[in-house]
Amino acid sequence: MAEKRPNSSPLAGMPVKKVALDLNESRSFTISEVGDFLSDNGLGHLSAAFIQNHIDGSILSRLTNEDLKDMGITAVGDRLKAMQLLQPGQDNGVYTARTDGKPSSLIDNLKVFNDPIHGHIELHPVCVKIIDTPQFQRLRHLKQLGGTYYVFPGASHNRFEHSLGVCYLAGELARKLRCRQPGLQISELDILCVQIAGLCHDLGHGPFSHLFDAKFIRKLLPDRKWTHEQGSVAMFKHLVEVNGLKEEFNQYGLDDRDITFITEQIAGPVAKTGKWSYEGRDENKSFLYEIVANKRNSIDVDKWDYFARDCYHLGIGNNFDHSRVMKFARVLECDGEKQICMRDKEVTNIYDMFHTRNALHRRAYQHSVCQCVEAMVTEAFFKANDHLRFRGRGGRLVRMSEAIDDMEAFTKLTDHVYQQILYSDEAELRPARDILERIVRRQLYKCVGQTQPLPREALNDVAVRDEIVTALTKEELVKEMRQDGFTDVDVDCELPLAESLVVQITVFSYGMQDKNPIDHVRFYSKKDPAVAVQVRKEQVSHMLPETFAEQWVRVWCKTTDVRSLAIAEKCFQAWCRKKQLDYKPGDLTDVELTPYKTANQYTGVTPRKTRLAF
Repeated sequence: MAEKRPNSSPLAGMPVKKVALDLNESRSFTISEVGDFLSDNGLGHLSAAFIQNHIDGSILSRLTNEDLKDMGITAVGDRLKAMQLLQPGQDNGVYTARTDGKPSSLIDNLKVFNDPIHGHIELHPVCVKIIDTPQFQRLRHLKQLGGTYYVFPGASHNRFEHSLGVCYLAGELARKLRCRQPGLQISELDILCVQIAGLCHDLGHGPFSHLFDAKFIRKLLPDRKWTHEQGSVAMFKHLVEVNGLKEEFNQYGLDDRDITFITEQIAGPVAKTGKWSYEGRDENKSFLYEIVANKRNSIDVDKWDYFARDCYHLGIGNNFDHSRVMKFARVLECDGEKQICMRDKEVTNIYDMFHTRNALHRRAYQHSVCQCVEAMVTEAFFKANDHLRFRGRGGRLVRMSEAIDDMEAFTKLTDHVYQQILYSDEAELRPARDILERIVRRQLYKCVGQTQPLPREALNDVAVRDEIVTALTKEELVKEMRQDGFTDVDVDCELPLAESLVVQITVFSYGMQDKNPIDHVRFYSKKDPAVAVQVRKEQVSHMLPETFAEQWVRVWCKTTDVRSLAIAEKCFQAWCRKKQLDYKPGDLTDVELTPYKTANQYTGVTPRKTRLAF
């Protein structure tokens, strides 16, 4: 550093703007300048320890984690920030084993979980602190797949183990990016925040997981646009507050900005005020927001875990290999932001990922019987809502639907609500209890039919349901039904009432409505790994789908006697005719396939035309 000389200019004595010291010039820092350097970078409270130990620029960059401990800096968070400042982007030993073979104090506190999907995984002490709270342990009692367990007997896994898996994968992907691209300057704090976001991203799920926010809350509070992501953010803040984890976070270097970063990864920015609307991290680390919940193209570790975990428990094969994609992930500059890009040869693997998602929805998540069970549970919860109370803040008793605004009460809301209703003796819960008893006895609603609207035709769930139900009271439809042989139909008596039908709009897609998510993914080639490019569908294969979303209208009848079912079926058939849609039976057993016409080679007799069932 150049020698400082007295200011002899005519401007001497006037205030001079202070210039921040540069780490690149640290070798020539004096002891006092080391203190100034720490203060300039928000570590002024450590200056005294550096000055007291006579640390100047000649040894500043050679300090280790153990040296800082010997200097009296005991807080892990302070050592972490200091080492990241002095050795940016490097493995500084704060979170890893010492070079002398002896474990650091942090490694001693890592906890190992034996997971059936990812094997033995190690989690950070802060993550363990979060796990060991009543709010997180609640996830042990929330089925990952809700009503799917009533169709697939192996689908008994819970949100608890899924959250551990997402936490693990989030850390793995972040570390691989840091190892592959040190210039990204991914710090240990960044990795820890990403892991915590993965761990806590599902805290806001209610009983039977997606059934609670997507069906129950939407049915009861149609004007309330509440999502489980909002609940996760609220529950995370509640968890930190009531368990006194703020001090624990500070001990490991997590401040308010890091907590903001965690919540933004779960639910996105609070408000969009400009081009870059996130506050937790600067725009140069925009790629970190794509690890847990990718709003750009839906490729994230949350899906990677539940694909592998759900396929394992459902007994369905998984064609997607997330570990391979992770090895080829790379951050590149494109469209003005840093994005996680994939190797071009992995494009078929990415298509397999979205195909796996679509297959899981078709074969399990939105299986017609699974949807029927969830419709019945939703109706039971709806009827029980005014008669169940959960103790919330200040001892106040709140309804199940009101618990979304009271995390103290929401903590007590688990799948046990089902048993609470089923085994209750209260007369007020009798209507809800009757529905759940039908599920136990397998006396489910009957599907009277389904149809598929034209591709890309927008259907509103509520509007379609009202239209179908209204059709039941139209006299012209009764006339059509009489022409079809129902001569004794009485519009006032025989037709099912509106409340006798359950109408659902089922959407199958690749995750981004009718768009191809691969159009929002950028790739790089082995020849030029620094350039992000788009791979068009035509460049991959001509066998890929032309459309990426479709809808099905399914109708169930709560009354299961033969006559009511027949009338409901005729009504839905009439609605389909008016809409010029193909009617399909509920169980697809009446679909006429191409008949078997080949003559028997031994008898010469041609079998009669017959209908085959799936």
